[in-house]
Amino acid sequence: MAGRSEQLLRPARVRTIVASFALALFLNFLPWPDLRFVPDFVALVLAFWCVRQPHLVGLGVAWALGLVVDAGNGVLLGQHALAYSLLAFLSIWLSRRILWFGPILQAAHVAVVLVVAQTLVLLVRLAAGDSFPGWALYVSPLAAAVLWPMVTWLLLLPQRRLEREQTI
Repeated sequence: MAGRSEQLLRPARVRTIVASFALALFLNFLPWPDLRFVPDFVALVLAFWCVRQPHLVGLGVAWALGLVVDAGNGVLLGQHALAYSLLAFLSIWLSRRILWFGPILQAAHVAVVLVVAQTLVLLVRLAAGDSFPGWALYVSPLAAAVLWPMVTWLLLLPQRRLEREQTI
């Protein structure tokens, strides 16, 4: 049996990508009791697909998802769109480097990208006149990075081939 890095994957289906974004949006819009510790699921799934399928998921998808998140959260229109676009750009730019590493080091790279995106959201909020919400704002991207190995495993499940398919 091939090792994880040598395993051949099926092509990603568009409906799998759309379903994962729909689930991420659903999770983002749930009324969580303490939002500081809840990861941005849309950003996490967006980073995953930008790293794994940059020809299918890019800046346009990131911008559209950002507008949906902004409208759903009732915040300044465009702040998440801008942050998700930067996240998509950085994820695509670093995709070959990220894929070179195992899940733990991938999570470290993704954590940096998520923190940069969160910082952009913070800067837009501050420019719009909001007060500084505190450093606890950065717990969310770090929580998302902790989930990266599990999210990667789950989102790659539909693409994995059975062992008997690989021997043919």
